Amino acid sequence: MAIGFVLISTAPAKEHEVYTELLRVKGIVELHPLFGEYDLIAKVEAEDFNALGQLVVDKIRSVPGVIDTKTLTGIKF
Repeated sequence: MAIGFVLISTAPAKEHEVYTELLRVKGIVELHPLFGEYDLIAKVEAEDFNALGQLVVDKIRSVPGVIDTKTLTGIKF
């Protein structure tokens, strides 16, 4: 299982629309609005890191209103 945290920037005034759309994405297990440089943070889970990358590219970055993402991958100790 691969875990990641995706920091998401949205177009101005599109935060709520993007948030609502991302709630429907399978693989996003937590989603929170933020103040600051990024507008949202999503905790994502996938079978492996390739699937995690596909999730970010195909399901998150393709949402209208998403203008940038930064993905941080998690590891297990």
